[in-house]
Amino acid sequence: MEYTLADTDFLVSQTDSKGIILFANEDFCKIAGYKLEELIGKPHNIVRHPDMPKAAFKDLWDTVKSGRVWKGYVQNATKNGGYYWVFATVYPNIACGESDHGYMSCRRKASPAEIKAAEELYKTMR
Repeated sequence: MEYTLADTDFLVSQTDSKGIILFANEDFCKIAGYKLEELIGKPHNIVRHPDMPKAAFKDLWDTVKSGRVWKGYVQNATKNGGYYWVFATVYPNIACGESDHGYMSCRRKASPAEIKAAEELYKTMR
């Protein structure tokens, strides 16, 4: 079942350099269906949807590990088996806890046209 974000939803999470969640805001917890305590210390791929091509995440990681900002459309999974689409911006090298770098991801609602274009692109990447 698809969950459609509200126009005002803004999901934020912060990870260490290995992708372990250090922070998640209320919108992220609500939409993904997790309590904050269930997310902290877990790999961010806890919300990875199986329909997302591995190549998209390889591009994301290659980009942020090189110090550049990554932007793209992501289909994430909810705890209850549903999914939602977002437009994500991932920032590298954000100071996180005791680590000298990590990542910050900010996500907003994706439009139906953006989702359709992303689905078509991702079909070519499988």
